[in-house]
Amino acid sequence: MTSTSDLWPPAGLVVRSGDLTLTPIVDDDLPGLVDLVLSGVHEPERQPFATPWTRTPPEQVPAMFAAHHWSERASFAVDHVSVDLAVRRGGELVGTQGFAGGAYAITRTAETGSWLAQRFQGQGIGTRMRQAVCTLLFDHLDAAEVTSAAWSDNPASLAVSRKVGYRPGDLARKVREGALALEQRLVLAPEDLVRGDLVVVTGAEPLRAFLGLGQPGSA
Repeated sequence: MTSTSDLWPPAGLVVRSGDLTLTPIVDDDLPGLVDLVLSGVHEPERQPFATPWTRTPPEQVPAMFAAHHWSERASFAVDHVSVDLAVRRGGELVGTQGFAGGAYAITRTAETGSWLAQRFQGQGIGTRMRQAVCTLLFDHLDAAEVTSAAWSDNPASLAVSRKVGYRPGDLARKVREGALALEQRLVLAPEDLVRGDLVVVTGAEPLRAFLGLGQPGSA
């Protein structure tokens, strides 16, 4: 009998760490996540994201947000691995944590990305959910490295990367909202991961099988 994971391999994935639960974003999550976006993700004068999606007019946010996630789900493939996870603390939605990588089964490299509603920032949640997703990638999806990036004037994101064990990479000159900005690239190796709470992962097997990763721990 066909399962939801046959249609979309990440479907049954669950990552738990303490009171945090990370699950792939489904349609029922979208209204609550849109409400979080509309409640505020960062100060208006700042732009922490490479794509300024938080500048979208409020009335257009629901359609924009849903279309993005539907598009990522529809384009999921062995050469376009993109998984966005809804993050809940004690059952309450707080933001999202994702990872993406082209030809992941070959490169074993994924880049992480996340956001938290502003009212949940500064409470250590960002560090914990990054530790959780990196543990998923290294321990259950055989990643060889995990990458990230942040603008040089985004100390909060850079601090999370530092706490989790990422090492600084290249500094790239980019355009951000029409002006020069420096983007700091970061790289995390398995042995450098700073682990926090115990991370329990279930439902990763269909994703491993889809990617052709073989049995856990295989090369």
